[in-house]
Amino acid sequence: MTEIRILAERFYDGVTPLLQPQRLVVLRDGIVTETRAATAADLADQDSLRAAIVAPGAIDIQINGAADAQFNFDPTPDTIARIAWGARQGGTAHILPTFITAPGRDYLTAISATRQAIADATPGVIGVHLEGPFLSPARPGIHDPSAIRPLSERDVIALEQEAADFPGTLLLTLAPECQEPEHLRRLTAAGIVLFAGHSEAAPEHLVHMSGATHLWNAMPGIASREPGIVSEVLGGNRLFAGIISDGHHIGRQALCLSVRAASDRLCLVTDAMLTLAGTFQGFVLDGRQIQLADGRLTGEDGTLAGAHIAMDDSIRNLTTLAGSDTVTALRMATVNPAKALGRDSDLGTVRLGAQASLSLYDDSLAALGVVSEGHPFLREQFGTSVSPG
Repeated sequence: MTEIRILAERFYDGVTPLLQPQRLVVLRDGIVTETRAATAADLADQDSLRAAIVAPGAIDIQINGAADAQFNFDPTPDTIARIAWGARQGGTAHILPTFITAPGRDYLTAISATRQAIADATPGVIGVHLEGPFLSPARPGIHDPSAIRPLSERDVIALEQEAADFPGTLLLTLAPECQEPEHLRRLTAAGIVLFAGHSEAAPEHLVHMSGATHLWNAMPGIASREPGIVSEVLGGNRLFAGIISDGHHIGRQALCLSVRAASDRLCLVTDAMLTLAGTFQGFVLDGRQIQLADGRLTGEDGTLAGAHIAMDDSIRNLTTLAGSDTVTALRMATVNPAKALGRDSDLGTVRLGAQASLSLYDDSLAALGVVSEGHPFLREQFGTSVSPG
């Protein structure tokens, strides 16, 4: 039996709305067997792993690339493994590798690669996020406008078939106002999680939506008499939403407003590209040169092209830019995305008897490592190095 003891100066379990002081978390064969107040003997134990903050494993539901690998460029299980490795460097325990708009039914290749990655027990992979191609031509962002199109009957049948035995979560971002309502109904009935994104949807279009993708971006802002996606998320009590806290995608005021209005339904996402935890300073996307400068990825016309930020930086930015308390920031990286995906029975909290999913941080909220599917991936501070698999 393998036992791992983790001593947390402060512990957030995803249930109790506070940081509990001096807690010991014990894992046996990857299962959480104890979470209790640390004793004097525990504090003196030099063999325990130590972290300033221990929390449920962070979940990134929108990550396009990392570690010099981009899902769209090479939709294979190996690419997914590299992205998961790069994400772990910033404290993300679980990911939905994100495949953006591509020609035809290339998205099926992404689903197939993710299916195989899960079958291979690639650590941290809990499903796939398809962002497009079923977006609004009026809100393409950096997506290839020539590949954007509405759902067809053939697409719906293909997605229904894939969802029937898919071993993880299938999240699909689309513009609901551009689709047949019956197609949306069938996709949700098949178990696919639908988010509105790159869209100008009105409230009546959001009936089958569970949330919104990168709130404020590629969608209209709030208008006094023209409710849309942003107002439905912030003014309602149903829709979840991904939000990017990199200081570039939305301004500080919009971030503060969002957190104050809907912190219980916002999900921190990185929207990271291959530059995260990588060596590249630029790349070509659909024939357009993308450059990294001052932490910002843009095309030649200034259009944002994903993000260059890790999850731990995203959490820290919430506390500095939006003035969030640490628990709120952690909840937006753990509990909320688990609920948004309908995975809160197995992710987002630390439960006795459950497979361990943890993220470990230092005093500044910089990631020290993660435990994903019960397996530790810890930085050199803990004596265990990590490398792309």
